[in-house]
Amino acid sequence: MLTTKALTINVPKTVEKIENFIFSEVKKAGLKGAVVTVSGGIDSSVTLALAARALGPKNVRAITMPERDITPEGDITDVMRLTEAYDVTCDTLEITPVMRVIREVLPLYDPSALVPSGNIKLRLIMMIAYHYANMLNSMVIGSSNKTEWLTGYFTKYGDGGVDIMPLADLYKCQIRQIARHLEIPRTIIEKTPSAGFWPGQTDEREIGASYDILDLVLYGDERRYSDTEIAERLGTEQSLVRRILNRVEANEHKRRPPLILRLSDATD
Repeated sequence: MLTTKALTINVPKTVEKIENFIFSEVKKAGLKGAVVTVSGGIDSSVTLALAARALGPKNVRAITMPERDITPEGDITDVMRLTEAYDVTCDTLEITPVMRVIREVLPLYDPSALVPSGNIKLRLIMMIAYHYANMLNSMVIGSSNKTEWLTGYFTKYGDGGVDIMPLADLYKCQIRQIARHLEIPRTIIEKTPSAGFWPGQTDEREIGASYDILDLVLYGDERRYSDTEIAERLGTEQSLVRRILNRVEANEHKRRPPLILRLSDATD
């Protein structure tokens, strides 16, 4: 059987490695600190906590960007409590007016196309994060985890547009292990994961599988188990396993930099 016990990590050692990575990358770049966009979810909360520990709270700026009628009030409250606990300055930017203008002027905009609309939102958030980074001489730290990264559950040049991704080699269940170690509030740890694309949107419903299943399918694939073997070990349908792995293959383009046609050696 495959269970999440197989994904248990040495949390203190992992935390130390992440903090050293954040500190060294910021220092190597000659920057003063870091910018973290915080949604009230577990991934961005863990990222903020580790950045504050690595760089010192005065060298980290948190930004939360709620959208009216979409962002739950509880998310904003969780962000405020978390940033207060870590003594990090947090700016709140209500992005509804900007989103309204973008939607009004964009050709081909269709309000019923929920994912493209959500992608616009995440690319706007990326642009604002880099504005802060430029003005504060800081680095933008992303919060994508390995499960999202492999399945392509992120927006290209949106939440995927960052300088470093310190959590991108950790499955979702491993992020939870770190969150408990850091004593992140239970309201955040137990919150239903959501990208905030539309009211009531959840990651697991959109992907079509729980994060526990996703983690273990990806873990099994990483160890070169066949589709059949993963399904048997999980006690789930092979069609679900194949659908998840097809998603990984289809989203390869999101994980790599733009392809460059090499013409340096071209001859007439």
